[in-house]
Order: sequence, then C-alpha cells, then structure tokens
Amino acid sequence: MRAAPSLRHCVCLLLAAILDLARGYLTVNIEPLPPVVAGDAVTLKCNFKTDGRMREIVWYRVMDGGTIKQKIFTFDAMFSTNYSHMENYRKREDLVYQSTVRLPEVRVSDNGPYECHVGIYDRATREKVVLASGNIFLNVMAPPTSIEVVAADTPAPFSRYQAQNFTLVCIVSGGKPAPMVYFKRDGEPIDAVPLSEPPAASSGPLQDSRPFRSLLHRDLDDTKVQRSLSLLDTENRGGRPYTERPSHGLTPDPSIFLQPTTENIPETVVSREFPRWVHSAEPVYFLRHSHAPASDGTVEVRALLTWTLNPQIDNEALFSCEVKHPALSMPMQAEVTLVAPKGPKIMMTPSRARVGDTVRILIHGFQNEVFPEPMFTWTRVGNRLLDGSTEFDGKELVLERVPAELNGSMYRCTAQNPLGSTDTHTRLIVFENPNIPRGTEDSNGSASGPAGVRLTLVLVLTVVLELT
Repeated sequence: MRAAPSLRHCVCLLLAAILDLARGYLTVNIEPLPPVVAGDAVTLKCNFKTDGRMREIVWYRVMDGGTIKQKIFTFDAMFSTNYSHMENYRKREDLVYQSTVRLPEVRVSDNGPYECHVGIYDRATREKVVLASGNIFLNVMAPPTSIEVVAADTPAPFSRYQAQNFTLVCIVSGGKPAPMVYFKRDGEPIDAVPLSEPPAASSGPLQDSRPFRSLLHRDLDDTKVQRSLSLLDTENRGGRPYTERPSHGLTPDPSIFLQPTTENIPETVVSREFPRWVHSAEPVYFLRHSHAPASDGTVEVRALLTWTLNPQIDNEALFSCEVKHPALSMPMQAEVTLVAPKGPKIMMTPSRARVGDTVRILIHGFQNEVFPEPMFTWTRVGNRLLDGSTEFDGKELVLERVPAELNGSMYRCTAQNPLGSTDTHTRLIVFENPNIPRGTEDSNGSASGPAGVRLTLVLVLTVVLELT
C-alpha cells in the first residue's frame, strides 16, 4: 500500500522527461558589451542553444521604458533554407547558434535596451512554438563637442573703490555622460571651495577660513600706472578715470581743414589706481556645477568659478577650463587671459565729414586682446552731445546731420572692464558742404551759418536798402 505513492511519483517524473524531450531544449543569452563611443561600429551577439528545429529570430529595440518595441531584424526559417533539418526525434542533439546585428555607426540616440527573441518548433507538434529571449543594455558614450569660457554679467565697469566678485563660466556641450570640468590658473589646478548655490549678488567679497598664500611669484609693479589728472574740462566726471589733457583749446587752426575728419589724440592712459582694499594674496575660489539634459540625450555642463577680483594680481592671468571624459583620449581645454583694455582704435565714417552729414565714430579694436568684453561710454569734452545728453553708452557714437558748430569739438570714449579702464579722445573736423549755401544751415546742419556770415548778409542788405 505504501509503494503506490512512490510508483506514482516515478511515473510523473518519467512523463515530465518525455514531455521535455518532446518540447525541445532552448536557452538564449546576449554577450555583454562595455560602453561604446558614438561613431564606432558595434555588433550585438545573441547566442542560443537548442536541440529543436528553429522557427524564427527577432531583434527588438526597446523604447519608452519598455512600452514600445521596435523590430530591427527578423529571420524566418519558413522562408529560408539556411537551417538544419533535425527530423530524428529519437536522437537528442544540442546545437549552438549565434545571431548578430551590426550597427555600423552608433549614435547617442541608439542608447538603450535591446532584446533577442528566438523561437523553435515544439517537438511534439509543429503547431506550437517554444520561445526564449535575452536582453542587453547598449551604453553609448559621446565626447563633448564644444567648450567655451565666458565671463558672467558682462560687460561690467571697473570698480576702483569697492571690491567686486568675478565669475568665469565654462560651458561644455554634447557630452554623455556628463564630463568632469575643472579650472587651472597659469597652468596650476585651482583648489576651489564647492558651492551648491550661487552667491548672492549683494553678498560682497567671498571669504573662506582657509589660510592664504602670498603670490610672490607674480610681478605686481608691471601693472601699476602713474596717476594722471584730466585738464580737458572742469565738469564733474563722477567716478570716471582721469586722463591728461591731449590738446589746448577747441578753436581749430586754419591748417586743420587740410587734415582728416577727426584728429586722433595720442594720449591714452590705462587707469588702475588701486585702493587699500586690494591685497597681494591668493584669492579664495568657489566652484559650482550645473547640469542641463539636452533633447538628444547629451548633457550641457556649466562650471562657474567665482572669486573676489584683484586687478593688481588678476590682470594678465591665464585661466583654463579642462574637461575629462571617458570618450576622450586626452583632456579638452579652453583658455582665456584676463586683460584690461588698452589703446582703443577709433574709426570714423565718412572719412571727410561735411555739414549735414551723419557721422559715425566707432571703436574697432584695441592694442591688445581684451577679456572680458569692455563697455564703452562716449562724452563730449566741455559740452553736451548733439542730442543734448551728457553721455552715450555703446561701441558706436552716431552724430546725425552735424552742424558747423561741431567743428573742432572733442569726444572722449571710456572703455572699461573689471580689470581696468582707458580713455581715448578724438577731435571732429567738419568741412563746408557745397550743396548747402553758406549761411543757410541751422544748428542741426540745415539752416544756419557762422555768426560772421549772418552779420555780413545783414550789412549787405542794409547797404542795398540805403542805395535804393
């Protein structure tokens, strides 16, 4: 009586073995791949082992978290003669197959999971198909495509009497995964304090409790310029830099009319008169990173380096931003040199201005490479500008329909960035316009003339009336 359960158990095992033999044997796996770089050729390999007759192989690309499967390759044995006929059901024989899919030039958009599905015929009946699958995640890396270093909050003025924070921004785009970004100064890595939030604009100079080291290796005297006083006019210029007087008087000499439209004044003074708050100590740097995913799967990284600017030390300092990424064989780099503006070059059109013309005075370069971008302010020495304003901000000053009264007037352009400022002057020469009769042009260059001409016309008119 007790032997009956054992017999039934043996029968069940035998039936299971017979069913397994009839159903067939199938295992599927995909060979793992390390991260690949965009642009490389990649081969996905699906290995499967079976003793049955193959029905089909299908490769899928899985998207949207598994909700969508895109078929990228299909092999159907019903329409192919390249398979083994195993009709001998009595002999169990395992065969190993491999299906490969080659992606000749992978892109970041190819990143994601892939699946290999294999089907074989059931050994008991050809009406049924036994299925098995394997999966792999293809990790596609992309090296950064661009790197740029810019100054935040520019253009900005030079501050002589108050310390100001300065920020360099390194923008790295096109990388996947996000690259590691760091800064160097004069070729030496910067030991920066990490920040999670940007410093407040009104927080004043940034400070840290770490001890400072004096920058004895830098020559501080080569950036000092002797103080100069402006004698050009008696107007109150506020906090603007002083410059020496470039010329005496505004009345042009007769020989001026043989000269170009403007007279370039050779005196150009870089003003960096440093106050007591400036110390020749190494600044404390603060570093903050931000990541912004792009629509193509890459990441834009911004590294912000902030410190309290010291024009005495920071002028002509070389800052570099370097990027390390697993898809790069060597670091990617961009660099800038902090430089105060010096020697603005003035260009004026037309080259020979006449009464009634529109004159454009433009700063078209400097004697040196300037960074960050400077800001420009135009003033008329001893008087207001043609439109009645005291100053104009911009790289180009436009004087519309210049009258004869502007002949000999002098204009000052102040170019400045956080490292320093410089002044340059030019004198406007206005020639007579033969298309405008003498004495008919006004203060706007259209209907008035010199007082002497008007007086002559009045005297001539009086004499004619007396004679008649």
